[in-house]
Amino acid sequence: MLRTFILTCTVTGLAAWAVPGVTQTQTTASTKGSLPDLAWIAGCWASDSGEVGSGEQWMPLAGGSMLGTSRTVKGGKTVAFEFMQIREGQDGVPVFIALPSGQRETHFPLSSHIDGAAVFENPTHDFPRRVIYKRVGTDSLQARIEGTLKGAARGVDFPMKRVGCDAQLTAR
Repeated sequence: MLRTFILTCTVTGLAAWAVPGVTQTQTTASTKGSLPDLAWIAGCWASDSGEVGSGEQWMPLAGGSMLGTSRTVKGGKTVAFEFMQIREGQDGVPVFIALPSGQRETHFPLSSHIDGAAVFENPTHDFPRRVIYKRVGTDSLQARIEGTLKGAARGVDFPMKRVGCDAQLTAR
């Protein structure tokens, strides 16, 4: 679903963004990750293109899960939010669990992990079908959602910079 994100973000074609080693049609990979392999996602991330207060905050791995929240601010008001988890699924594969803006929870099992890039995928979901996180250096994170919307392939990018967790709430 994540329709709120579609309204608040620029929709681009799938060809505009790629994860090294993972082609756009490739949905499985030779490398499966574990929760500790995804620890680099933890931290506070301010949106490069959003208003102050837009971004994600991920708690470090503890108790078998990483918990996260996201917020999109437009015109000085929160227009979208999401509660997120990354935890081990019943089969031992990490799962990204999204609960966006009061919608129903959706599970996206990890389909590939290559050092600093993780692709979570749920081929039965409408939009998005893929959730991608890619580490860029030590201070940037590229998140992306992909899927089909109204019969057309779509993708939405969320470029972010690492910030102190209290800095996310103040001017950049």
